[in-house]
Amino acid sequence: MGSQPRFLSVKDEYQFQHQGAVELLVFNFLLILTILTIWLFKNHRFRFLHETGGAMVYGLVMGLILRYATTPTDIDSGTVFDCPKLGFGPSTLLLNVTDQVYEYQFKREVSRHNVNAHQGNAMLEKMTFDPEIFFNVLLPPIIFHAGYSLKKRHFFQNLGSILTYAFLGTAISCIAIGLIMYGFVKAMVYAGQLKNGDFHFTDCLFFGSLMSATDPVTVLAIFHELHVDTDLYTLLFGESVLNDAVAIVLTYSISIYSPKENPNAFDLAAFFQSVGNFLGIFAGSFAMGSAYAVITALISFQFTKLCEFPMLETGLFFLLSWSAFLSAEAAGLTGIVAVLFCGVTQAHYTYNNLSPDSKLRTKQLFEFMNFLAENVIFCYMGLALFTFQNHIFNILFILGAFLAIFIARACNIYPLSFLLNLGRKQKIPWNFQHMMMFSGLRGAIAFALAIRNTESQPKQMMLTTTLLIVFFTVWVFGGGTTPLLTWLEIRLLPLHFLQGTDSVGKNTTKAESAWLFRMWYGFDHKYLKPILTHSGPPLTTTLPDWCHPISRLLTSPRAYGVSDRAGLEWVGGPRGQDWERSGAGNTVKKNQPSFPLASPSSVPLSGRLVSEGVSPI
Repeated sequence: MGSQPRFLSVKDEYQFQHQGAVELLVFNFLLILTILTIWLFKNHRFRFLHETGGAMVYGLVMGLILRYATTPTDIDSGTVFDCPKLGFGPSTLLLNVTDQVYEYQFKREVSRHNVNAHQGNAMLEKMTFDPEIFFNVLLPPIIFHAGYSLKKRHFFQNLGSILTYAFLGTAISCIAIGLIMYGFVKAMVYAGQLKNGDFHFTDCLFFGSLMSATDPVTVLAIFHELHVDTDLYTLLFGESVLNDAVAIVLTYSISIYSPKENPNAFDLAAFFQSVGNFLGIFAGSFAMGSAYAVITALISFQFTKLCEFPMLETGLFFLLSWSAFLSAEAAGLTGIVAVLFCGVTQAHYTYNNLSPDSKLRTKQLFEFMNFLAENVIFCYMGLALFTFQNHIFNILFILGAFLAIFIARACNIYPLSFLLNLGRKQKIPWNFQHMMMFSGLRGAIAFALAIRNTESQPKQMMLTTTLLIVFFTVWVFGGGTTPLLTWLEIRLLPLHFLQGTDSVGKNTTKAESAWLFRMWYGFDHKYLKPILTHSGPPLTTTLPDWCHPISRLLTSPRAYGVSDRAGLEWVGGPRGQDWERSGAGNTVKKNQPSFPLASPSSVPLSGRLVSEGVSPI
C-alpha cells in the first residue's frame, strides 16, 4: 500500500459529469432505435420478436461495445491488497495510508476470477444503475398502469381462479424451485464447484421466490393484437399482475427469515413469523394503496372542483398515486403492492370523477410511462450482461434453474387448473392450460429483485442466471407465441366482441361473476360508489331513514341526475326535498334543477328506486 492515493482533479470531475451525460445519451439512442424497430415490426406485422426482445438485443450490442471498447481508467484498480489482520468485511473501512486516514465504502464481494483492470472502470460503473432506481422510479409506473388499465369485468368474473394462481401458485412455484435448486447446490458442492456453507436452503428459496415473478408482457401484447379469447387473456394478465406483488412480498419475507440459534436452520417460530410478516406487509400495502386512492377520489369529488382545471387535476392524481408507493416504502411495507392496488382503486372510483380531459390525459400519461420504463429496463438488461463486472456463470446452476422453472410452472398450472375446474361452470380447457404453462416468461420484476442485492457470490450467481433465463424466455417463448396459438387451436375473437368490456356491470349478470365479487359488488354499488363518485344510487335510498341527515350530506346532487338519465327514477331528492312528476314536460320540480324522468310507465315509490330493466352501473 505504498502508492499515494489519487484525488479527483477539476478536470476529472468534469469528465465524470460528462460520463453521466454519455450514459443518458446511450439510453436515449437505445430507446430511439427501439421505437423505430417497433414501428417496423408493426408495419410488417412481424410477431416473432417483441419490442422488449428487440430492446434487449440493442442493449446487448451496446454493452458489448462499452465493455471491450473502453480502456481501464486506473491500472491499479485490478490490484488486490492483502489485509491479514482484518477478519471480516466491514461496511465502512478506514485506512491509514502514510499517516492519512481515508474512508472506503463496502460495495460487494468480488469473485477472484472477476478481478481485473475493469474493476472501478468509471464508464462501466456509470452504466450500472443503482438498484433503487428500478424500485423507486421505473417499476411504479409499470405496476400502476397494470392496475389502472385492468379490464374489471373479466377480471372479477375470474377472480377466484386468478387469486388461486397468484397466491397458491406462486407459493408452489417458490417451494418447487427452491427444492430443485437445493438439490443442484448439493451436487455443486459434491463436484467441488461450491464450498459447503456458501449456499443455504434459504438462499434457494430466495431464488425460487424471485423466479416465481412471471412477466408475460410479450405474450400479452400478441394476445391483445390478435384479440385472443378474453378469458385466457384475463387469467394470464390477472395472474401476472398479482403474482408480481406476491413474489415481491415473498422475497422480502424470506430475506428477513432469521432463527435465533442457527440462521440457516428451520425454526418453526421463525417460519410463522415470516408468514405473519408476509400477511401483514401485503395487507398493510393493500390498505395504504387503497387509502390514497380513496383520498384522491374524495378530494376530486367532495372537497374541490378540480375538474374545472384539468392540468391541476391530472397533476394531483399523479402525485397522490406516486405518494402511495413512497408512503408504503417509508412505512416498511411494499410500495409495489401499494401502487398496484392504488391503480385498481383509482380506476374504479377516481376515474369517474375526472373531467373528460383528465381521463384522457391520465390514461395516456401512464400508458406512455409504462412503455418508456419497460423498454428502459429491457435495454438495461442487455447492457448489464456486459457492464456488470461481477457475473458468475455456473453451468450446473444455470441448467438446474431452467429445469426448475419449467417443473415449477407445471406444478403450478396443471394441478390448480384441475382443482379450479371442479368448481367452475366454465372450465379451463387443456389448450388454455398449455398456453398458460408456455407463457410463464420472466422479466422486469425478477431482474429487479435479483439486482437489488449482489453483495455475495451466491446473489451474483442468481443475477447472472436470472438474466439468461429472461433472455431465453422472452426470445424463445415470446417468439413462439403465434405458432403455438395456431397449434393449440385457441380461438381469436372479432374486434367488436371485445369493445365495451371495461366496466363492471355492463352486459353481464351476477351469475357470470365470481361469488366473492358478487358479495362485494352489492356493498360497493349501494354505499361506496355514492360516497366516492357521482354514480350509484343516492344514499337516501339505500341507508335507513334515521341515517338520512348523513346520507344527504354525503350524496352529490349529480348522483340523482346521473341515475335518472340512466332510466331510473328517485323519490326523495337531494337535501331532503321531494321529487314529483310534472304533468307537462315530464320533468321534476320543487326547488331543484330539472332532470328528465324515466319512462312514464315507472311508478314512484316513496324513497326507493324504480327501474325498468336497467342494470346498475
